[in-house]
Amino acid sequence: MLIDRLIEKIRELHSPIVVGLDPRLEQIPAAFKEPYYQTDGKTPATAAKIILTWGKEIIDQVCDLVPAVKPQIAMYEQFGAPGIDCYIQTVGYAKSKGLVVIGDIKRGDIASTAAAYSDGHLGKVEVDGETHPGFDADFITVNPYMGYDSIQPYIDNCKRYEKGIFALVKTSNPNSFQIQDIIAPDGRPVHRHVGELVSKWGEELIGKSGFSSVGAVVGATHPQEAEVLREQMPHTFFLVPGYGAQGAAAKDLRGVFNKDGIGGIINSSRGITGAYALERYKKDYDQAAFAKAARAAVLDMRADLEAVL
Repeated sequence: MLIDRLIEKIRELHSPIVVGLDPRLEQIPAAFKEPYYQTDGKTPATAAKIILTWGKEIIDQVCDLVPAVKPQIAMYEQFGAPGIDCYIQTVGYAKSKGLVVIGDIKRGDIASTAAAYSDGHLGKVEVDGETHPGFDADFITVNPYMGYDSIQPYIDNCKRYEKGIFALVKTSNPNSFQIQDIIAPDGRPVHRHVGELVSKWGEELIGKSGFSSVGAVVGATHPQEAEVLREQMPHTFFLVPGYGAQGAAAKDLRGVFNKDGIGGIINSSRGITGAYALERYKKDYDQAAFAKAARAAVLDMRADLEAVL
């Protein structure tokens, strides 16, 4: 099972960390971008070149420290076809470096549309009898709030191609309570019902580790809810956003893990890729050393997490 491979890498590296690749041009050093602009102009194609090279440099610096990266597809697809190609190349490059790739795509639709998303991102597409991989991520994020109709095609491909998904259960954004915390007739919030369903959907994909390749997105910014969900979902692995730039600290993560220190992978995006601009790293790393600053930030995050592991 894919989840077993991810957990093995976490244990090997002592690093339950996924580096989020959310390339924003305004957060990439100007000195890095300017040569591309001078040569190719300020176009979407140039932007794609910049974020591809930027991503590769980050990956090169962190691939021996973390088990996974999580490229956010929206940051690539906003640049149209060049951006999509950049996303595909970034996924391939990360995998060539031995990293597990979590495609942060958050798709949520039903029937043939869901099947098309699933085939494109996890499975293979058929072209008149011949099959080809599409984006080929290892895991992807999905939105389960349309029910099992929107999830089944992904689970089918998880079984067929040894892939995985992380379904949104309790997200890290401040207004997640507006829907996810609505109290159902039985007195429990909606997100706990969704967690129960996600746990059930993953029963056929539980690996030797005791965890399923059908995981859940549970925000670090809601530590009490995470603790309840961990008890409710003992076989579900958590993808945990919200650490660092969104305000959550290591102490907020205790409820994510089981007694063995396993159970979740913690995402940090801007706190790592944008570390060169943070006060604590500025004195040692200039703009040209942005990737080395990212490496330093991963090492600091790993040390910070040791307190809860």
